[in-house]
Amino acid sequence: MLVLLGVLLVLVGLVVWLAGDKFSWFGHLPGDIRIERKNMRFYAPIASMLLLSILFSLLLWLFRKFF
Repeated sequence: MLVLLGVLLVLVGLVVWLAGDKFSWFGHLPGDIRIERKNMRFYAPIASMLLLSILFSLLLWLFRKFF
C-alpha cells in the first residue's frame, strides 16, 4: 500500500511538472490571501485548498463506490 501511494505521488508530481504552465491559475484564485510588504510576505491559499479538498473528497467517494 505504501509503495502504491509512493508511485501515485510520483505520477502526480510528474503530471504537475510536465503540465505546470497549464496550472498557473492555481494559487491565484479569488479567495487566496496574498499580502506582500517590504519586509514580509504572507500567502494563505484558502480557495485553492478548498478546491483541492472537494476534488480529493469526490475522488475518494468514487473510489469507495466502485471498489
